[in-house]
Amino acid sequence: MELVDSHCHIHFPDYQLDPDQVRLDAQQDGVNRLICVGCTLQDSQGAVEYAGRHENVWASIGLHPHEAGLYVHDHTALQAFRDLASKPKVVAIGECGLDYYYEHSSREDQKKLLRFQLDLAVEHNLPLIFHIRDAFEDFWPIFDEYSGLTGVVHSFTATSHELHQIVSRELYVGLNGIMTFTKDQKQLEAARAVPLDHLLLETDAPFLTPVPFRGTICQPKHVRVTAEFLGGLRGESLETIAAATTTNAKRLFKL
Repeated sequence: MELVDSHCHIHFPDYQLDPDQVRLDAQQDGVNRLICVGCTLQDSQGAVEYAGRHENVWASIGLHPHEAGLYVHDHTALQAFRDLASKPKVVAIGECGLDYYYEHSSREDQKKLLRFQLDLAVEHNLPLIFHIRDAFEDFWPIFDEYSGLTGVVHSFTATSHELHQIVSRELYVGLNGIMTFTKDQKQLEAARAVPLDHLLLETDAPFLTPVPFRGTICQPKHVRVTAEFLGGLRGESLETIAAATTTNAKRLFKL
């Protein structure tokens, strides 16, 4: 049995565990492939460097919507980011998107930075990892301006309505430890309804540690805990969840 953590941040400089050890621990639990995801120029560079040193680790480069105000007018930084897209083992652009829950950057700056990254994904024929929070109404019109985009909506916590919008555009849905502790029945109903051929597993480590490990630092091996929970929620075996999500991750990111 093989599992993929399609979204983690163990390469962050402030990750409090030894990333090499957690990678080995993950392998012991069948989590054999990891994608390290960037949120700034610096940690996107770090993701590329870490992936380059390790087999079965890949990088996604991204500028998070929280950071839009810092980057959208910094053409030197944007060019440096653009240069990363052609580096070895870069398999996606993101996480990128819109976040209106915190709105650390203005909505207009977020939209500009999103379009910049969508253009880069088209230029390099790369899938995208999307962060969308309380912003689907503004996200879809921008997404629909483009054709041929592929990707995943990371850390999905919305409802069946948003799920339909995602799946109808042939995007994938990333589920993580939130599902093990949410009390929102609409979120759980949507998780049950994600088509198996559109489902990805992720940890978002060091964040969103699943039950029963709440209070500890999340790590890639915890993707198995989420897979086991989803199997129970959806009435599917762990083996079924693992096989489908691994196939999906390999297909989307060309692992």
